[in-house]
Amino acid sequence: MTEKSAARADWESRIGKPSDERLTGIGELPAPLGLSAEDGTGHVLLTWRPVAGALGYLVHRADSAEGPFEPLDHLGGDVLAVPHPPYADTLGVPGRGYFYKVATWSDSGAGELSEAVPGSPRAAGSRPAEVTVAVDAAAPATELPGVWNRMIGAEHFSLLTWEKPGAGGSDVAKEYGEALAIVRDEIGVRSVRAHGTFLPETVTVRDDGSFDFSGLDAVYDRFLATGLRPVVELSFMPRELASDPGYTVFGYKALVSTPARWERWGDLCRELTVHLQERYGRDTVAGWEFEVWNEPNLEVFWNGSQDDYHRLYETAVRAVKGVDERIRVGGPSSAAAGWVGALLEYCRERDVPVDFVSTHTYGNAPLDFRPMTRAFAAATGRPEPEILWTEWGVTPTHFHRVSDSVFAAPFVLRGMKSALSSTDCLSYWVASDQFEELGWPPRLFHGGFGLLTVGNLRKPRFWALYLLSRLAGGRIPAAVTGDGAEGLVESLATRAEDRSTVDVLLWNGTLDQSKLDGATVLDRAATVRIGGLEPGAVHTVESHRVDERHGNIRAVWQDLDGGDWPDEQQWAKLRAADRLPAEELAPVTADADGTAVLTVGLPNPGIRFLRFTRV
Repeated sequence: MTEKSAARADWESRIGKPSDERLTGIGELPAPLGLSAEDGTGHVLLTWRPVAGALGYLVHRADSAEGPFEPLDHLGGDVLAVPHPPYADTLGVPGRGYFYKVATWSDSGAGELSEAVPGSPRAAGSRPAEVTVAVDAAAPATELPGVWNRMIGAEHFSLLTWEKPGAGGSDVAKEYGEALAIVRDEIGVRSVRAHGTFLPETVTVRDDGSFDFSGLDAVYDRFLATGLRPVVELSFMPRELASDPGYTVFGYKALVSTPARWERWGDLCRELTVHLQERYGRDTVAGWEFEVWNEPNLEVFWNGSQDDYHRLYETAVRAVKGVDERIRVGGPSSAAAGWVGALLEYCRERDVPVDFVSTHTYGNAPLDFRPMTRAFAAATGRPEPEILWTEWGVTPTHFHRVSDSVFAAPFVLRGMKSALSSTDCLSYWVASDQFEELGWPPRLFHGGFGLLTVGNLRKPRFWALYLLSRLAGGRIPAAVTGDGAEGLVESLATRAEDRSTVDVLLWNGTLDQSKLDGATVLDRAATVRIGGLEPGAVHTVESHRVDERHGNIRAVWQDLDGGDWPDEQQWAKLRAADRLPAEELAPVTADADGTAVLTVGLPNPGIRFLRFTRV
């Protein structure tokens, strides 16, 4: 992970260009048809008909029908294209008129623009605008895929053996281990991805050229004791193998050079695999993912070309698979959703194994790479590669205050819901603010990437994933209608197998980070209507909220007039407040048609979790 510019020229330059239209489904995709703009309170809601083969869509806006039309930048700092409609533009001024066009987004960038449509956001009324969430409790339940808890990111695993005092005088190794246990137990995380399998403290090259993995053994022994699985990121380059031993990144000077001798890179990957099998068991290691490198499409992480990365990938995958074909290997682990099509094409041309494609994005919901993976499977006869977003978050920028904000909580739920049908994993980056890439945290609330602070206090983003993990049973339909439906306000609902409970998770958020501190014009009153219940049945209602005054530990710190780090008394108050208590609302009774109704406030940004339990 590194800082990435939000400038359009920057992120466009980082998108790879695949060489084969047949495989990737690129070429001149048609412009979307059926674009419409619905004027809403504080926003304009845009919808259009999806285009087959598109990975996403880039929304453009102008002040007149003649243009110029420019892509809307919601200030996420990375790829601006969204995966699907609808899209709520909250960047406009209420009462002012705009014109919109939409282009398809593919691996080669934006396509042709649609016809223009007008739209104008409305000013706020005297009361919050309204939405309705209709839940069908009688519908057949389907699986809710755990894209959010299959994997999470963390700083390099060698922090588990860190012995020096950390930020704010913290015990780095202890808190890092506790953070992994918290995300395991409270979110259900199953595996963890971290950089630096080949850092100097974990792997050394002996004088005779052999590899000493004793440092890695100490780290992995402690990690595996948590019951979690590692994602073995094959990075970075040992100094003795590097073509440029001075080419480094991060405060800990990870070496990101091409190898001086490519066969030695293969030896390293092969011997690592053998060593892990001998220490932890062949069947155990066969259940881990091996990912080749990290963000090679950024110069800061790779001094070679795209062709060099393909060689790095092929050398690694053939070395690992030569030890055990069952081990799942993938890449390109790229920034800004780049180089995916190019890697798939390389693997198709050279018959190179690729079990999963991995890439990263920030400040937006992930794009839909299924057209690429399906085309690869059809062209090769191989199984369709999984799609693993091995880094994802609200911002790519270190020390950005959005990471400590409530804004980030509904953002997380929006991304996870979007990913349910299009990905196999959306891995949040990262679990803990025990993190040293560009320097240790200078203060408790410093805009760290972690879901948990130093000291393991839970941020609003953590509570979003916690509430998502509380949804019990199978998924049932939940459709939002009204002012901002499915663009601002979204929902998920589940029903317990014994039909004793119905859970409804709803949230109100925007991608627009100019609204980081909230926007009352976007607040909503949400009426939840649950149909398909037993007529006359009474249900208790348990509620949890995340908003400015609920589940927002930074607000507690501000109330304490805190400085950089808490004293003992302040720590005690913060830990006492580090919870998300349940509120008991008035019971609801299903009417003669079997429908129960409840209206709740839903600020922007905000989340509401409701559990309806039959008495």
